[in-house]
Amino acid sequence: MDADDLPHLVRLLKGLADESRLQILGILADDEWSVRHLAERLGLTEPTVSHHLRKLQELDLVQMRAVGTTHLYRLDRATLQTASRALLSRERLAALGAAAPETADAKVRRTFLDGERLTQIPTSPKKRRVILEWLVADFAEGVEYPEATVNAILQRHHPDTATLRRELIIHQLMQRADGVYWRTPGEVLS
Repeated sequence: MDADDLPHLVRLLKGLADESRLQILGILADDEWSVRHLAERLGLTEPTVSHHLRKLQELDLVQMRAVGTTHLYRLDRATLQTASRALLSRERLAALGAAAPETADAKVRRTFLDGERLTQIPTSPKKRRVILEWLVADFAEGVEYPEATVNAILQRHHPDTATLRRELIIHQLMQRADGVYWRTPGEVLS
């Protein structure tokens, strides 16, 4: 499935996720109907039916033709068949499954990082932890770093190195003794 297909498919499904619209499509599947007759059949007001028909027209599922002052609506079967193939074929469904959603951690990194630069230190503890785990990946396990080196590494990402150092210690991602820092052993996802 093309990347452009997914937003269209989502828009189509959202448009169809309404009982009245589905009923209108069902009625229009057999014949042309006017707004007035659809409203009577469904027990809705004419403005409500017009609203639903406008939404269905935006999705190209309904066509309208004028007969004098009356507008008659009918189902566009070709669009419905195309949409059905786009959604229900095994290949299309498999492609949707392959497009894995972005993880929560990836969203946090996308929100707070501009390339390698940290735009701000998150205030939320969970989001802050994600950023700190990303930062600690710059430090190798088993290596001792003088504070100046830690500052230089952190400075590449954000100017407030003191806060970042302190947070790495608080979150037990690094340890410190006598001005020397080292990464706490353990797996950290970056």
